[in-house]
Amino acid sequence: MPKEKKNTGIKSKKVRKLNLIKHDPWLEPFADAINGRHDDALRKERELTGGLRNLDEFANAHNYFGLHHTPDGGWVFREWAPNATGIALIGDFSNWQSQARYQLQPIGGGVWELTLPAEAMHHGQYYKMLVKWQGGEGQRIPAYATRVVQDESTALFSAQVWDPQPSYTWRVEDFKPDTKPLLIYECHIGMAQQREGVGSYTEFRDLILPRIAADGYNAIQIMAIQEHPYYGSFGYHVSSFFAPSSRFGTPEELKSLIDRAHELGIAVIMDIVHSHAVKNEVEGLGRLDGSYDLYFYGDSRREHPAWDSLCFDYGKNEVLHFLLSNCKYWLEEFRFDGFRFDGVTSMLYYSHGLGQAFGSYDDYYNGNQDTNAITYLTLANKLIHTINPSAITIAEEMSGMPGLAIPVKDGGIGFDYRMAMGIPDYWIKTLKEKKDEDWHPTSIFWELTNRRADEKTISYVESHDQALVGDKTVIFRLIDDKMYWHMMKDDDDMTVARGIALHKMIRLVTASTINGGYLNFMGNEFGHPEWIDFPREGNGWSYKYARRQWDLVDRKELKYEYLNDFDNAMIELISGVYNFQALPVDKLWEKDDDQILAYRRGNLVFVFNFNPAKSFSDYGILTPPGEYEVVLSTDSPRFGGYGNIDETVSHLTQTDPLYTPLGVEWLKLYLPARSAQVLRIRKPRPKKKSPAKPKAKKS
Repeated sequence: MPKEKKNTGIKSKKVRKLNLIKHDPWLEPFADAINGRHDDALRKERELTGGLRNLDEFANAHNYFGLHHTPDGGWVFREWAPNATGIALIGDFSNWQSQARYQLQPIGGGVWELTLPAEAMHHGQYYKMLVKWQGGEGQRIPAYATRVVQDESTALFSAQVWDPQPSYTWRVEDFKPDTKPLLIYECHIGMAQQREGVGSYTEFRDLILPRIAADGYNAIQIMAIQEHPYYGSFGYHVSSFFAPSSRFGTPEELKSLIDRAHELGIAVIMDIVHSHAVKNEVEGLGRLDGSYDLYFYGDSRREHPAWDSLCFDYGKNEVLHFLLSNCKYWLEEFRFDGFRFDGVTSMLYYSHGLGQAFGSYDDYYNGNQDTNAITYLTLANKLIHTINPSAITIAEEMSGMPGLAIPVKDGGIGFDYRMAMGIPDYWIKTLKEKKDEDWHPTSIFWELTNRRADEKTISYVESHDQALVGDKTVIFRLIDDKMYWHMMKDDDDMTVARGIALHKMIRLVTASTINGGYLNFMGNEFGHPEWIDFPREGNGWSYKYARRQWDLVDRKELKYEYLNDFDNAMIELISGVYNFQALPVDKLWEKDDDQILAYRRGNLVFVFNFNPAKSFSDYGILTPPGEYEVVLSTDSPRFGGYGNIDETVSHLTQTDPLYTPLGVEWLKLYLPARSAQVLRIRKPRPKKKSPAKPKAKKS
């Protein structure tokens, strides 16, 4: 007889295992931390949405705070400023003087309110808040201002009443991006133009979008949209989070740009900065109500140790309300198709990720995680995909924290993609430290494909930071000052020839190994020769380098056209294969001695010879049997190559009694030095039929 079990009165607890942990057994020891952050986010969501259906209903601060019309056509203005003792609106409507008519009144919870008749303010007028607090006062721009402009004569910023009639009418409704694969053209509106000066939304719409569409990219990622007082910050020191930068034009002109992109089938991703804010007090949120801890930490964590900026206090519900509403505002008001979140590593860790190697899983779960920031990012991703299920979210994150680009329901933080930030670092290191003969295909392939199988990444060769003064783009590292003298097509300079060859190969091997998307920064597709240097005191406030020289690629006598044409062909090839990014990357061959690399994706075979001096005849690579045709060659004369690969020849695989039974045969190719080619299987070799069994004769 089996013994009767004692009833201890203790119920057995079923241990939950999120999919993130199920798919990666190495995360088992950290299950408590992962479950904990997941539960934190769910708990905070319940707290914020108490009595509401979802986060979408919660994230409406921008519809309450700031300046709005009342149902009767008047105005209402509200600001959250609990430390203030008095607030007045001042502007050209009041001769910039505090008047009783424009005094706000406290209505509870630190909120101040003012109602005005319709004639009290008009479209186009300028205004600020005059905020008083115990022991001081100052002029401030409202936190929820949707239009902020700079006075050219005084350089001071003011909010502007923005109520154009009629409002913008959208031409494209219900745009759904085709992002399989996602091919991003990263850009900056102000420096996208040819002339010296600040480019506009309208110029970009009319002059640059057609170029991007012709280049074959299906998404643009726009930097520097949120208003920022210092142009040279590249848009990363934001002051007014709800205001599109007025340097480039009006909100309606930005909407028209996005509308036109959608007509061209191009998704529009916004570089959103929620990792920190500018320190400026007059223009920004620094001491909006005189206190130091309204939106930011009030202790030693207030200032970012490396960025000279302020760090949000993600533990405050009012801050979550502000930031989540900011996400919703850009999605709905301007119809952005998603966001690339800047500085995510800085948000994830109390240390901001500074001085850490992140060499093992222990480094992600050692008590350094900022659970409040992780909760915010989780809720932001959930909100964004609730508002627009087709939205794209990308994390700029270098530590490699597991689960960042995993759905929230599976225990992740919810991003769709993460930036593969190790790839551009790898190419910089290779170009700076290794001779051409020391480029090892095993190392290249490992770096480009070493990623979590369950998280999609955005691969890229070089970042926009490399284009800035003080650094170098890939083309500049390859060719340097010879770009100024030897880029004519009839000039056969060997340094330039090497640079052009490697520029194409580096891009092809990076773009063809993606598991999510590929990104290129504006102008790098054709090897733009100049660095970026925004106007500043050190360069005489010049705009000479804060622009793009499109005429270089348009001039038929220059070699920039070769690089641009190759990029077009590469993008066309990749985008022509539906779900290319989801196809397995099957390594076929790698040999460091020869510097040969070959791999297959679907019916395409990519073959690289990185050897700087040695070409190979009849080089054998084991591939699926069949007939192959060349569909892309970096050595083609139309891309500045020497034409040593005959693209008209079909290649039949050769049988081998050792390998044919295993389903592979020898593909014999001519591989010129420092070249790459892509082949497509045209006709798979039919399988040999087994001899038919003789039929039994009837008796």
